[in-house]
Amino acid sequence: MQQSLKNIRSILIYTFVIALVSLAYFIYAYSVHPIPEERETFLTEMGEGFGKIGLAMLVFIYFRTLLKLLLGQGKLAQRLLPDYTSPIDSSQLNRLLTWMNRTHIYFGIAAIAIILLHISLMGFSRYSHILFFPALLALVIWQGLFGLFLTWRYTPDELKKFSHLVHAQFVTGIAIGVFAIFGHILIDD
Repeated sequence: MQQSLKNIRSILIYTFVIALVSLAYFIYAYSVHPIPEERETFLTEMGEGFGKIGLAMLVFIYFRTLLKLLLGQGKLAQRLLPDYTSPIDSSQLNRLLTWMNRTHIYFGIAAIAIILLHISLMGFSRYSHILFFPALLALVIWQGLFGLFLTWRYTPDELKKFSHLVHAQFVTGIAIGVFAIFGHILIDD
């Protein structure tokens, strides 16, 4: 139990540090960088719609992770909560998780494509001077690339092991969420 608390504490500390550093950069960017005025065009309106769809897909993907933790299944749950046994014994939740595990790759591919489409339609070059956005773009590509290596039949075993390590991380998911929130607050002001 002590190891479980230590693992969860580490994730919470990481999240707090990322949020604190992002807040400091947010204040800096807000006071130093000119924020371009929002352009209302047909493409940006479409981009906003794609952004909402991409957000919904990311919620689906990370809900799967949360459900796995809740049910005590998967390597992440065993690593974070090694002595945890789920008080929930629901066959319906297990069936939902099985379906989510099977469709995760398709939702992941669609999420990355939609997020990249959102970024391009919103005009990435207008916001690229704000570090949240290049970092966010790099993390989304990172997740997609290493997710691809996990599913690609011709991936060498060493690369597949490394890909699993870096793709299935709270680190990138937390950073994606925090950077997206602060970046969108900054430009939507």
